[in-house]
Amino acid sequence: MQAKIEAAVTVLQSGGTVAFPTETVYGLGVDASNPLAVRQIFKIKGRPADHPLIVHIENAGQLDKWARDIPDQAYLLAETFWPGALTLILQRQPHVPNEITGGQDTVGLRSPDHPVAAALLHAFGSGIAAPSANRFGRISPTTAHHVRDELGQQVGLILDGGACRIGLESTILSLAYGEPVLLRPGGIAVEALEATLKIKLSFAQNKNSAAQQKIRTSGMMATHYAPVTPMELHSAEHIVQRVQHLTALKYKVVVLTLGRKISGIEQSIRQHAMPAQAEQFGHDLYAALHSLDQEGYDYLLLESPPTTRVWLAVNDRLQRAAHSVQK
Repeated sequence: MQAKIEAAVTVLQSGGTVAFPTETVYGLGVDASNPLAVRQIFKIKGRPADHPLIVHIENAGQLDKWARDIPDQAYLLAETFWPGALTLILQRQPHVPNEITGGQDTVGLRSPDHPVAAALLHAFGSGIAAPSANRFGRISPTTAHHVRDELGQQVGLILDGGACRIGLESTILSLAYGEPVLLRPGGIAVEALEATLKIKLSFAQNKNSAAQQKIRTSGMMATHYAPVTPMELHSAEHIVQRVQHLTALKYKVVVLTLGRKISGIEQSIRQHAMPAQAEQFGHDLYAALHSLDQEGYDYLLLESPPTTRVWLAVNDRLQRAAHSVQK
């Protein structure tokens, strides 16, 4: 792997792209200090230019290279959760390229918890800007195979670090405008953040602060994380009715259930059991969607999970993935 890491560093230094694993999903990385390299990400992904990127850094010691006016809470969170699945939104240093921030005065930073990502960041010695290594709005990749299927030869080099341990993107927390505000639930539980900060976290969509509401960050589009196959969320009872309606119209459907089969659905209809525990469900979700997306179904019908806090990140991804086809 060391030889591959060295090759990846050479690619990054030359302005190229490297896909690499993190504990959350695979990222499509470039030298964060090179605006021309950063622009490649937007071209490859088909990503809107005003949609900011996350800069991956080795540790909290590099925070002040990318951010300014860093509050003590940021260092506390970094000490507690880094390396890990937590992205901090902070005021940017003036030299941070506009291509990374989407023209905003903030920047997202995190230190990933994966040995390959850590080795790459250490060897490179600077920040790596990296969104997920997939087409914009589509399912995030959790294996190198997903990256190859999605982006193919457009990536300069792919580092294969196996399947991602968490499988959902990082939690994003803003510390840029005073009190901490949760922008995206993810790999770090909200309860763990609250216990560390000793406060009850606010959600961006519930804030009256114009500064907090205007922050654009990764994964916040209404439609995101979506398979090509239309996906719908329904209660178990409604899924039975929906299956009957769609199969009567000769559509091929698959039902994703929470841990057990749903009664009332014909034996000929495939039921794919997803884990009934939130953490394992999140780990398996993207891999299941990638696989089912290749199998020629007309609709993916997914049983809605509970709405308790432990399911917050999963429900966020599912609502965005199904947004464009919800009735």
